[in-house]
Amino acid sequence: MAIDRRREAGGGGRPPPPEENGAVLAGAAAPPGPPPAAAAAEIQALPPAAAACSPLLLDYDGSVLPFLGGLGGGYQRTLVLLTWIPALFIGFSKFSDSFLLDQPDFWCREADGQGNWSGYLAPGPANRSGNGSLFPAPVLPTPAGGNASECECHEWHYRIRAGLVQNVVSKWDLVCDSAWKVHIAKFSLLVGLIFGHLITGCIADWVGRRPVLLFSVIFILIFGLTVALSVNVTMFSTLRFFEGFCLAGIVLSLYALRIELCPPGHRFMITMVASFIEMAGQFLMPGLAALCRDWQVLQAVIICPFLLMLLYWVIFPESLRWLMATQQFEASKELILQFTRKNRMNPESDIKGVVPELEKELTRRPKKVCIVKVVGTRNLWKNIVVLCVNSLTGYGIHHCFAKSMMGHEVKMTITHNFYADYYTMAGIALASCLAMCPVVGFLGRRGGLLLFMILTALASLLQLGLLNLIGKYSQLPDSGMSDSVKDKFSTAFSIVGMFSSHAVGSLSVFFCAEITPTVIRGGGLGLVLASAGFGRLTAPIMELHNQKGYFLHHVIFACCTLICIICILLLPESKNQNLPENIPDGEHYTRQPLLPHKKGEQPLLLTNSELKDYSGLHDSAAVSDGISENTTANGMKSM
Repeated sequence: MAIDRRREAGGGGRPPPPEENGAVLAGAAAPPGPPPAAAAAEIQALPPAAAACSPLLLDYDGSVLPFLGGLGGGYQRTLVLLTWIPALFIGFSKFSDSFLLDQPDFWCREADGQGNWSGYLAPGPANRSGNGSLFPAPVLPTPAGGNASECECHEWHYRIRAGLVQNVVSKWDLVCDSAWKVHIAKFSLLVGLIFGHLITGCIADWVGRRPVLLFSVIFILIFGLTVALSVNVTMFSTLRFFEGFCLAGIVLSLYALRIELCPPGHRFMITMVASFIEMAGQFLMPGLAALCRDWQVLQAVIICPFLLMLLYWVIFPESLRWLMATQQFEASKELILQFTRKNRMNPESDIKGVVPELEKELTRRPKKVCIVKVVGTRNLWKNIVVLCVNSLTGYGIHHCFAKSMMGHEVKMTITHNFYADYYTMAGIALASCLAMCPVVGFLGRRGGLLLFMILTALASLLQLGLLNLIGKYSQLPDSGMSDSVKDKFSTAFSIVGMFSSHAVGSLSVFFCAEITPTVIRGGGLGLVLASAGFGRLTAPIMELHNQKGYFLHHVIFACCTLICIICILLLPESKNQNLPENIPDGEHYTRQPLLPHKKGEQPLLLTNSELKDYSGLHDSAAVSDGISENTTANGMKSM
């Protein structure tokens, strides 16, 4: 029979539909059992949890969000604003390392009974550039001993470039033989962010976005304020790890809440506004450091604003989209009523009948999913892996360009101090975000990501290849080309590379948040943000090894950009598309051609309406006894 052949072809895995099951029970003259009427009654008496959920409730962007008024409701706008405000505090915390752990100029002051300097040592980054500080360094005699004797000092004096009178380096004399501890302290925050993104992402999919946000706020207040009370660098580094872990929970939960609040047409701009606010924190950090003067006061001032987020326990609800996707309909009903009450909506405006349909499903058990379920998918895991590699490459190669640009800036007179370097980096990041808005609006997510990745690859390859050729040509006596030409080209390529790589990293995170289903969006965001953290981690690793292997590091990431260009073409386009709510929705996100096909041309890729469950191809083939010869495997007619 057809049912038997289906079971043999599918390995006895998927049961036949209920109607076929009923037909078999009714029509087979078989072993003794309940009569056909009793069998039908058993089938109809299946518990509600075994039946399919109403499609109306799973179509959040098409049914629930329009009923609530989209972003037109005042309550939704208030919630979006509440996700923007903490971005300023996050910007302070992310860029605090540039001030707390800045390597100052230092020299030794020996006690000779008269208070005279008897030695001078200035290996800091500023003095290597010739004139790296706002104030000239005192001219002191150079000791005659070697490097070992230069580090034998009882009292160090520091000149900190970052607006502080004292920072972590000067507090515990992290110079000479103890300089490696500075890089470990930089590791601690980044490693905490990486582990925090991975773990809190999974927790956010299981218990919700709101608990992760609130508990992260509580613990960042505890660990962040304790950092200011550190008694040694080991305590400082350990507490910074936990501070980074909690900061990751805040970043991830706010990112997910922001995405899940917005309708399709507003998601990108709402996210970009949060990025601009975070950059405002980056731009304000030098002024904040100059006002605080001491690193402990600065650390406390950075953390204390998170106290305001304790009010979110009262005023910020759970993500309604996540509650609906995980079939927590009792809590969903209460939150929908809260939305309608806050927005002063008329219950009769529920044209599609969301609330009545919701009441029918109140007895359904919640269905929560972990990110590990993505391993069994056909397309979704590939999309997430591609975006993780893009994020890793974008943030990793960004340091290569930054190091190359700063290496040549030491020879230029216009950028010779800490503030010029800091604001140059911040300005390039700001310009990158400003350029992303029109590019992504015109080309879409995939087209914009592809364009910025191509720019990154070109800048990297030209810097690695063309500049070496120019350097060899400039050594010829009659070439008429000086080293300054090579330096200018290198600086230009570095700026373009930093500009485009920052856009690649930011857009990869946003893209992953859109194509990952709601039930595992926390885990997907955690993976791509952790990949970005690994990319950032390459900077302190290279500094710890004194830039050894820098060229190979750049070559590896340049090769990765070429691989990413090919892989980006495999991604779907999510612009103006509804967010996928469950894993089957995420699987149905198919890639479309970059350019629309001509009229009358046979499309090579299926649309969403034509896409079928690939896992059932063998079953359908067994039931139908074969497919006609002029029909291809994907359902298209052969020519």
